[in-house]
Amino acid sequence: MSKLLKAVVATAKDLKLDTVTMRELDALALPEVIKLTPRQIKNIRAKAHVSQGVMARYLNISPSTYQKWERGEVTPGGGNLKLLNLAYRHGLESIA
Repeated sequence: MSKLLKAVVATAKDLKLDTVTMRELDALALPEVIKLTPRQIKNIRAKAHVSQGVMARYLNISPSTYQKWERGEVTPGGGNLKLLNLAYRHGLESIA
């Protein structure tokens, strides 16, 4: 979250804005979930020095599904993409 957005959210809380407005501001403050390329997915694992099987366990998926992501045969989505984004930004230990 940018410094400006943090300041806006803090100010809104100080002003005791209504709940709907605060929910909208909180939603804006969430980091964007980006689609990751197979290379980026593989780099998360390589940086953590873990096997594909171990990486699959971190994500609670089958090793074959994870292998398909690295090969680009299947694209992760939903909660798995969110977990990969967290690991991409903050390291694999952030989802352990």
